[in-house]
Amino acid sequence: MASTTPGSSGAVYTDPVRYPQSASPRLRSKRAFLLLFLTLVLPGSAQIVAGDRRLGRTALRITFLVWAAVIAVAVVAVTNRILLVNIFTNSWASFLIMALLAALAVGWALLFLNTFRIIRPPLLQRNVRPAVAGAMVLLMVLTSGSLGYGAWLLNVSRQTFDNIFASGPAFDPVDGRYNFLLLGGDAGADRTGLRPDSMSVFSVDADTGQIVTLSLPRNFQNAQFSADSPLWQVFPEGYNCGDECILNSLYPVVTEQYPDLYPESEDPGAEAMMDAAGGILGLEIQSYVIVDMEGFSSLIDAMGGVKIDVGGWVPITAGEIPGTNRHYPPDGWIAPGVQTMDGYTALWYARSREFVTDYHRIARQQCVQQAMVAQLDPATLLTRFQAIASAGEEVVHTDIPQDQLGSFVDLALKSKNHEVQRMTIGPPDFGTAADNFVTYPDFDLIHTRVQEMLTKSAAAATEAAEQPAPEPVDDGAIGQSDPAEPAQPEEPAAPAPEPAAPAGPEITEEYLQELATIGDTATLGMLLDNNGNCSAG
Repeated sequence: MASTTPGSSGAVYTDPVRYPQSASPRLRSKRAFLLLFLTLVLPGSAQIVAGDRRLGRTALRITFLVWAAVIAVAVVAVTNRILLVNIFTNSWASFLIMALLAALAVGWALLFLNTFRIIRPPLLQRNVRPAVAGAMVLLMVLTSGSLGYGAWLLNVSRQTFDNIFASGPAFDPVDGRYNFLLLGGDAGADRTGLRPDSMSVFSVDADTGQIVTLSLPRNFQNAQFSADSPLWQVFPEGYNCGDECILNSLYPVVTEQYPDLYPESEDPGAEAMMDAAGGILGLEIQSYVIVDMEGFSSLIDAMGGVKIDVGGWVPITAGEIPGTNRHYPPDGWIAPGVQTMDGYTALWYARSREFVTDYHRIARQQCVQQAMVAQLDPATLLTRFQAIASAGEEVVHTDIPQDQLGSFVDLALKSKNHEVQRMTIGPPDFGTAADNFVTYPDFDLIHTRVQEMLTKSAAAATEAAEQPAPEPVDDGAIGQSDPAEPAQPEEPAAPAPEPAAPAGPEITEEYLQELATIGDTATLGMLLDNNGNCSAG
């Protein structure tokens, strides 16, 4: 508004917000910070009250539309989380959202610059100008910078999802579960093709997200195939050609000799391994995930390490002695106790089987898998997304449809509420290392035990989900006996027994290395027999 003072020949503007010329220096400073605050909480409002009203009205309309969209997203996140994830992981939808975020980032930055012009810094006191300029830069970083970062994350995720996941329709659970085959691929310069030395089926309850891990030994023999498997034509009696036909050799055999059995598949070897795992376990395996073990360490490093409670000493295997099947003394040792492993250490922890058996290694691989599931939380994903995504592109290959990511992300979040159940199709869950169960497996027994475990784990997960929250306990009643009965004096606790003195030399890295140097594998096998006893840290 404007008014004139008596005797004056010109107008003197008395609205200090729109016309700060006549305002006091202190009021101009307050006005500057007020306009920046308005642009932060209600973009466009600063222009309405002190600048270009047409620009302000346009900005306010966009602001209200964005608020409505945010409220809609929040409602969908509560009512249909799967739909929301599917939208953000869909290639075209995520591209549109990314473009929208980028446009909003630029628009908000321009509004701040326009607000700075409206403030008219030359009218401010010299000592106030740097504070106003600094505040504006900080707010632009928090607002436009955050939106720009969100657009960048979406772009990275689009590229990652397109490179890792397959196209195609989503698939339904079988008997209430999704079954995935996880292969640890070990393709190296000294190997012909890929040999999956780590093989596990992850069976996930479609309602609760509870996970059962079924590990398959690499030396498992006589794998069976159902009549509808293409491999039935070649191996109607099973993969039973003796020691040449251990399970992990099936992948290169099919890839090199029988790729025409799976003409529509990009990875016939993986399809064959799915058929074999399904026949062994009596399950329908719906999809596969291959993790390149050579790049596995980069994925662990991208996660910031993995925390594991190590049960016993594990050797880091050295190179093979030329002309023999023996190795030089270990390059190092992984000590017992809780520790956060970097990628190199975690890789060797999962791979090492020197001085022990494959079953020790399988147990450790299960621990690493369980720890990764437990520790790959939303906070880790958000703060390390680019590194994890980049590592994932190099490490992971799968035929899981991209359109099904929403349901699987939802299941992954649910799985956090349940402990991962584990079973090895071999010792110690089936037979012993001496009775050759994996050479002459009892498939009826395997199928029965697997179904029992799945049924039991599903029932336990459902019961836990339906269990009501515990009633609050009155602190005053804690430790109190029934008032109708007098409290009885507690018996004095028996003194703890003195720990027995360890027999023989203390087990240290130096002692173990000395045994390896002199070739005392018998003693090493005895001392390292507990290195499969582990858990997620």
